Amino acid sequence: MKPRLRRGRSWRMLAGAGCALLLAGCDGDNLPRARVLPGDMPGPDIPPPPPPGTQQPMDECKDVPKDPGSVTLHRLNRAEYDATVRDLLGDTTRPARDFPTDDHGYGFDNNADVLSMSPLLMEKYSTAAEKLVEAAWKKGLFNTCALDGADPKPCARDLLSRFARRAWRRPVTKDEVDRLVDFVALAQRHGDPAEAGVKLALRSVLVSPHFLFRVEKDPDPKSATPHRLDDFELATRLSYFLWSSMPDEALLSAAEAGRLSDPRELEAQVRRMLADPKANALVENFAGQWLYTRALDTAEPDRTLYGTFNEDLRKAMRQETELVFREFITGNHKLRELVDAPFTYVNDALATHYGLPLPGSSTPRRVDLSRHPERAGIFGHGSLLTVTSNPDRTSPVQRGVWVLEQLLCMPPPPPPPDVENLPPPLTPDMTMRERMALHRSSPACQGCHRMMDPLGLALENYDPIGRWRLQEVSGAPVDATGELPDGNILDGSEAMRRFVKSDPKLPACFTEHLLTYALGRGMSKADECAVKEMAATAEASGGRLSDYILSIVLSDHFTQRRGETEAWQP
Repeated sequence: MKPRLRRGRSWRMLAGAGCALLLAGCDGDNLPRARVLPGDMPGPDIPPPPPPGTQQPMDECKDVPKDPGSVTLHRLNRAEYDATVRDLLGDTTRPARDFPTDDHGYGFDNNADVLSMSPLLMEKYSTAAEKLVEAAWKKGLFNTCALDGADPKPCARDLLSRFARRAWRRPVTKDEVDRLVDFVALAQRHGDPAEAGVKLALRSVLVSPHFLFRVEKDPDPKSATPHRLDDFELATRLSYFLWSSMPDEALLSAAEAGRLSDPRELEAQVRRMLADPKANALVENFAGQWLYTRALDTAEPDRTLYGTFNEDLRKAMRQETELVFREFITGNHKLRELVDAPFTYVNDALATHYGLPLPGSSTPRRVDLSRHPERAGIFGHGSLLTVTSNPDRTSPVQRGVWVLEQLLCMPPPPPPPDVENLPPPLTPDMTMRERMALHRSSPACQGCHRMMDPLGLALENYDPIGRWRLQEVSGAPVDATGELPDGNILDGSEAMRRFVKSDPKLPACFTEHLLTYALGRGMSKADECAVKEMAATAEASGGRLSDYILSIVLSDHFTQRRGETEAWQP
């Protein structure tokens, strides 16, 4: 009697099969994770960036050649893996929660340059694949045909070719299917039923690089000449941008018919996909990192001072920002209105926290803010205000840096070494503004704080958990004024909203963040003109978030790539 396939032996076969299928502060505060752009950090002899409001001329981009760049082979991150097996196998157990945490690059955890592959992660993939296949088999997901004991190959071939096409997000070749079907013969040679061989083949599909990575080929890897992605690569890029998941049948069929080279078809697919509930992935994975909503999970306000903050409030704050952003994706609101949108979503708990009329519901309801302008836009959101505060006090520096980095793309340089923390109040009624002014008196800190402080101080009427206040904890009246480098005074949150909304850098900055997420790579100086062009196109189309998404998807940066020329230079 021939030995049956043992678990360890099966695992080695599976790993081998996978390989065979590879075909080719000055402030002293703790800031949230900062996005750092190469070349953006002024050194000692480099002047600080121009103040907000300074517009860069577009003429400088007139004759600049367009280079879509090259994206590193992109491994699925944890969110993408979970969403993909959900759509591929109907599995909602989120197996990637057991995977090692993904690294971040340029502010996002889908940056291909930092999504590494370790032996531990490969083992996790193998374990997950076995569980996923067994669960799907028990649910009857593969009962599209019956495995004939005498001749199981026809059914196995049909089943495996269909599955691999969806899992690998492209047509599969006869040779690839042959290699998968070979598992059936292998199992039979060891005395196992054909079912065991099919399951092994299914597992090998899930540990194949064609599943774990988003493969985009370069016909000439040494060439600096851009080439257009094929329709399947483009469908995959689009699907993971908007859904963090695999293409659905409609998108895959459009790719098979060669229709995605038509911009009208591409736009139609974008609008269809944005209307799908799976577009919530764009809210959770892009906005969650751009607007720092994810950081709310680890925020721990001081319970002695801010004991009203609890898990229900944390959840309501997160839902508020996500629902507002979701409405911006599908609605007719312009990007700039994110700053002062006259509506939001609150439940009774959050409305009480904000001092708004109760909507009479424990689930968030859309409410009008025309009589409560202090809550307008994202600057009135408890989520953002909480994650940009310290546990025991507000942090004008963190709030100012958030505005500079996330909305204006003017990240300040890191603090010099050995800088001192914010000094304690000299008198019990000393205001935050006075403490910041004292700290700013240090020559080493003046340059950066002149930019950061006024933006953050303008939000001082919001306490560390986002409640409106007129007095600080010490009892001193809040002073929400700050002097900009050009001498103008920002007096409070409404003035700050007007200032940011009118800043000409806002469209290009948002485009830069969104394009970074869409491509899964960081932007460089070479991308600057393309970013400005996409932003200008989006603004000319109406300035809605959907206009920005379309401007990116229809751009050469999104539809093309080139080889890794740098790697081939002597």
